[in-house]
Amino acid sequence: MHKTYVTSGVCSRQIDIDIDDNKVITACRFTGGCNGNTQGVAALVVGMTCEEAIERLSGIRCGMRATSCPDQLARALKEALAEQ
Repeated sequence: MHKTYVTSGVCSRQIDIDIDDNKVITACRFTGGCNGNTQGVAALVVGMTCEEAIERLSGIRCGMRATSCPDQLARALKEALAEQ
Protein backbone atom coordinates (compact mmCIF):
# COMPACT_ATOMS: atom_id res chain seq x y z
CA MET A 1 0.00 0.00 0.00
CA HIS A 2 1.22 3.50 -0.78
CA LYS A 3 0.14 6.49 1.28
CA THR A 4 0.75 10.14 0.43
CA TYR A 5 0.06 12.42 3.39
CA VAL A 6 -0.01 16.22 3.20
CA THR A 7 1.43 17.54 6.46
CA SER A 8 0.13 20.41 8.56
CA GLY A 9 1.89 22.68 11.04
CA VAL A 10 5.45 21.60 10.17
CA CYS A 11 8.18 22.52 7.70
CA SER A 12 7.83 19.37 5.60
CA ARG A 13 5.05 19.47 3.03
CA GLN A 14 4.37 15.82 2.34
CA ILE A 15 5.19 12.28 3.48
CA ASP A 16 5.13 9.27 1.15
CA ILE A 17 5.00 5.87 2.84
CA ASP A 18 4.95 2.32 1.51
CA ILE A 19 3.48 -0.35 3.79
CA ASP A 20 3.44 -4.10 3.10
CA ASP A 21 0.58 -6.52 3.80
CA ASN A 22 1.97 -7.23 7.29
CA LYS A 23 1.73 -3.51 8.18
CA VAL A 24 5.51 -3.10 8.03
CA ILE A 25 6.91 0.16 6.64
CA THR A 26 9.01 -0.60 3.55
CA ALA A 27 9.80 2.98 2.46
CA CYS A 28 9.34 6.49 3.82
CA ARG A 29 10.15 9.83 2.15
CA PHE A 30 9.58 13.38 3.39
CA THR A 31 9.26 16.33 1.01
CA GLY A 32 10.66 19.50 2.55
CA GLY A 33 11.57 19.98 6.18
CA CYS A 34 14.96 19.63 7.86
CA ASN A 35 16.65 17.33 5.36
CA GLY A 36 18.98 15.49 7.74
CA ASN A 37 16.34 15.00 10.42
CA THR A 38 13.62 13.81 8.07
CA GLN A 39 16.02 11.43 6.31
CA GLY A 40 17.01 10.05 9.70
CA VAL A 41 13.43 9.52 10.85
CA ALA A 42 12.53 7.93 7.51
CA ALA A 43 15.50 5.53 7.68
CA LEU A 44 14.72 4.54 11.26
CA VAL A 45 11.09 3.59 10.64
CA VAL A 46 11.77 1.33 7.64
CA GLY A 47 11.30 -2.24 8.85
CA MET A 48 9.15 -1.16 11.80
CA THR A 49 5.49 -2.06 12.10
CA CYS A 50 3.09 0.82 11.74
CA GLU A 51 1.89 0.27 15.30
CA GLU A 52 5.41 0.48 16.74
CA ALA A 53 6.21 3.65 14.79
CA ILE A 54 2.93 5.25 15.88
CA GLU A 55 3.65 4.42 19.51
CA ARG A 56 7.15 5.86 19.36
CA LEU A 57 6.44 9.00 17.33
CA SER A 58 3.00 10.20 18.45
CA GLY A 59 3.00 13.38 20.47
CA ILE A 60 6.54 14.53 19.66
CA ARG A 61 6.63 18.31 19.41
CA CYS A 62 8.95 20.63 17.50
CA GLY A 63 9.77 23.59 19.72
CA MET A 64 6.57 25.43 20.56
CA ARG A 65 4.60 23.75 17.78
CA ALA A 66 1.88 21.31 18.77
CA THR A 67 3.26 18.76 16.30
CA SER A 68 6.48 17.72 14.53
CA CYS A 69 7.52 15.81 11.42
CA PRO A 70 7.71 12.54 13.42
CA ASP A 71 4.25 13.23 14.90
CA GLN A 72 2.92 13.94 11.40
CA LEU A 73 4.36 10.59 10.27
CA ALA A 74 2.48 8.89 13.12
CA ARG A 75 -0.72 10.63 12.02
CA ALA A 76 -0.13 9.52 8.42
CA LEU A 77 0.36 5.93 9.55
CA LYS A 78 -2.84 6.01 11.64
CA GLU A 79 -4.72 7.30 8.60
CA ALA A 80 -3.18 4.61 6.37
CA LEU A 81 -4.20 1.85 8.78
CA ALA A 82 -7.73 3.20 8.97
CA GLU A 83 -7.95 3.09 5.16
CA GLN A 84 -6.90 -0.58 4.95
